[in-house]
Amino acid sequence: MKNSKGKFLSLGGLRYAKLLWLKSILLFLLYSCHPTFSRPENNIEETVVIENVSNEEEDEELIREGSNVQLRHPLLGIERLKIFRDSLIDKRIAVVANQTSVVKGVHLVDTLMNSGYNVVKVFSPEHGFRGKADAGEHIESTIDEKTGLPIVSLYGDNRKPKPEQLADVDLVIYDIQDVGVRFYTYISTLHYVMEACAENSKRLIVLDRPNPNGHYIDGPVRDSSHRSFVGMHPVPIVYGMTIGEYAMMINGEHWLRDSLHCNLWVIPCRFYSHKTHYILPIAPSPNLKSELAITMYPSLCLFEATSVSVGRGTEWPFEVYGHPRFPESDFCFVPVSKPGAKNPMHENQVCYGFNLERSYVRRKYEINLSYLINAKQLLGDTLPFIIQKGFFDRLAGTSALREQLEKGYSAKEIRSTWQNDLENFKRIRSKYLLYP
Repeated sequence: MKNSKGKFLSLGGLRYAKLLWLKSILLFLLYSCHPTFSRPENNIEETVVIENVSNEEEDEELIREGSNVQLRHPLLGIERLKIFRDSLIDKRIAVVANQTSVVKGVHLVDTLMNSGYNVVKVFSPEHGFRGKADAGEHIESTIDEKTGLPIVSLYGDNRKPKPEQLADVDLVIYDIQDVGVRFYTYISTLHYVMEACAENSKRLIVLDRPNPNGHYIDGPVRDSSHRSFVGMHPVPIVYGMTIGEYAMMINGEHWLRDSLHCNLWVIPCRFYSHKTHYILPIAPSPNLKSELAITMYPSLCLFEATSVSVGRGTEWPFEVYGHPRFPESDFCFVPVSKPGAKNPMHENQVCYGFNLERSYVRRKYEINLSYLINAKQLLGDTLPFIIQKGFFDRLAGTSALREQLEKGYSAKEIRSTWQNDLENFKRIRSKYLLYP
């Protein structure tokens, strides 16, 4: 009986061990298949997880969940004043800023002045310091009502700070939210600010910010014959870099006049990667009012040189497109004059067309050429489509895209002509990346 009982206990122990082993395998399979624990693929938004967090002031932005630490959002360059504040002591500071230069509801200018730093002037880009002017509208220099600081416009006749405008400045801080698209002119302003700083021996500090379109690279690369303020550099329409990385590329590729080199200091974001899905808290310009508009902007902005409206003068700019002569459909809109769109295309006319919110399910990973091809087909041969050929070519960065559309190329055929240039650009881009 004693031996039988021992044998019974031994068999029971084996059964128990096998049961534990099977449970362990089951739990492993369960957790490995659960979407929260699965490995992110290339085209899936990445949740940034940080371990071994330091004791910096920035740690207040973290949410602790058990033993893990997750972020509400990346920490921006503007939130890392601790890194560069000693460099601002007893310096006369100029700030390149607009309405996006804000963190936690406080503008960079106010943050610096409230901290006792000597801000002497503000440079403002297209759309002005408050970000309310129309695209292309001439911006006058003025005085900021709140602070009394002079605001020097860098859009219009004065796109680059003049030597006399930098004479009373020791260093310049650039903090403007970009959207990662070549014809969005804030990167052109960055170029001229870097050039002016290099010419006048001024240091430039760039406070980096995430790029909402930073997760992909696409579009024709601008060729040398189409350099303009909406295409300063030989990059694709969507270049997949933050403003800080882009500034480093301008310097490193010697794109400034006479290969000048700017004394540049980029304050990087923390806890950010190019896969991070970052939703802008403030509209970067009057007609990019939503995440959808910012997502569709690389595909729809080319319509600005055509007879087709992209919804300026409505509640849905860059979320729709249409024309009074498109076939009547369930969706239509009427552009009217309003702040940010004073003279919209097809003003007060009913435009039939397409609401892209219906097709918007997730982030985009390429420029959608079907909108241009579809619009051209709907207008047919009797109605004009591309009405500003030079402007279209400057936006595209090449005349090839317009010619391909006119010849009836398919989207696949057009995209195939971009690939070699895109691969070459990716090799250049890789040298300047601060984030994975």
